[in-house]
Amino acid sequence: MIHSNKVLDAKGLACPMPIVKTKKAMNDLGAGQVIEVQATDKGSTADLKAWAIRMGHHYLGTVEEGEILRHYVRKSGGEEQKDKRHPHVVSNDELIKLMEEKKDMLVLDVRESAEYAFNHIPNAVSVPLGELEEQINELDKEAEVYVVCRTGNRSDLAAQKLFEAGFKKVTNVVPGMSEWNGETEKAVK
Repeated sequence: MIHSNKVLDAKGLACPMPIVKTKKAMNDLGAGQVIEVQATDKGSTADLKAWAIRMGHHYLGTVEEGEILRHYVRKSGGEEQKDKRHPHVVSNDELIKLMEEKKDMLVLDVRESAEYAFNHIPNAVSVPLGELEEQINELDKEAEVYVVCRTGNRSDLAAQKLFEAGFKKVTNVVPGMSEWNGETEKAVK
């Protein structure tokens, strides 16, 4: 059993609610204290890890117990906290225009494979955030990459990882699929 200072029940909630609830609960913790976030959304692992890193908190890990995911995050001290964001961003509408103009661009969808299967941008490549590091060498470093997720949080972390790995033309798409008005297709029938 892993000791935590607070347990947060986020079971049954989908993105972005586990993060919204975690962010609020973190306000009640002191620096160095640990929160256990219990969730059932498979995407919550990548979401919470990305959020914790962006905010300067320490993502400790996740323990799976059947359908329940127990995520552990240590609150940073004030000096560690930052909301680091990838500087290059486009809106959904800007991406739609760019897709009409350019043919040599890569739309990288970092949502979970199930999210991608039911609704994605045509020709988008699916690489879930949790698999990005192991698949990063399969992507063209010279390509113009537009990273999309459901709300812009996972894609922000993915854009930062790509930039750190030597990709020079990386842009985060905000707000992403949660408000996408362009064409979509399904991988499932």
